[in-house]
Amino acid sequence: MNDNVAAIPLVNLALGFIPVVIVWLIVRSWSLPDRQVILANARMLLQLLLVGYVLNFIFDADRGLIVVAVLAIMLLAASWIALRPLARQDMRIYGFILVSIIAGGVTTLVLVTQGVLSLTHWYEPHYMIPLAGMIFSNCMNAISLGAERFESERRNNVDTDQACRVALNAALIPQINSLLAVGIVALPGMMTGQILSGVSPLIAAQYQIVVMCMIFGSAGISTACYLTLMRRQQSVNAG
Repeated sequence: MNDNVAAIPLVNLALGFIPVVIVWLIVRSWSLPDRQVILANARMLLQLLLVGYVLNFIFDADRGLIVVAVLAIMLLAASWIALRPLARQDMRIYGFILVSIIAGGVTTLVLVTQGVLSLTHWYEPHYMIPLAGMIFSNCMNAISLGAERFESERRNNVDTDQACRVALNAALIPQINSLLAVGIVALPGMMTGQILSGVSPLIAAQYQIVVMCMIFGSAGISTACYLTLMRRQQSVNAG
């Protein structure tokens, strides 16, 4: 970890919530449900503080089995969350999502950490856990979008192959938009964080290129895998 990065005093950190309070006041004045704004931000605060302590423990422990256990929990949670938007929620669909995230996410994580970065120890938590978080969350979101669109198309009696094409295209829209916008509309979070911590912008750009490739590739592979499994299941059911 970079100990040269200054900690933010609590008073200064509290200033960051001023825009949040403004949005809450706007929501309240417009007679919209304001409780969810408070709950969402309170949950964000507690979760991030908790994960900070947990990651400190994991980084200090520096054990492969702990890293594997954390990755397994992340996979199971991501698969469950991806299932949420679907009208049909059963263990078979959950299994399809889990297999798809493993196919697209885990394989990409292995490629990046063991091939591109060539980690000294395969399980180095400083790399494995943050990268896995980025990969799995993007796979989760892409599958959710693709699965929901596929379900919607099938309800409208669109044939399976066309529904798969429409669903994959919908799932990739956010990913492609991110690729088009990076460096022009916004600097991604990882690159911004590295620059703020004193890393050369050119080195930060190299890491961000790897991140963008792994996010796009893992999301696309995972969604395509899920849609392929769904297409095969519907073909079996139809037969």
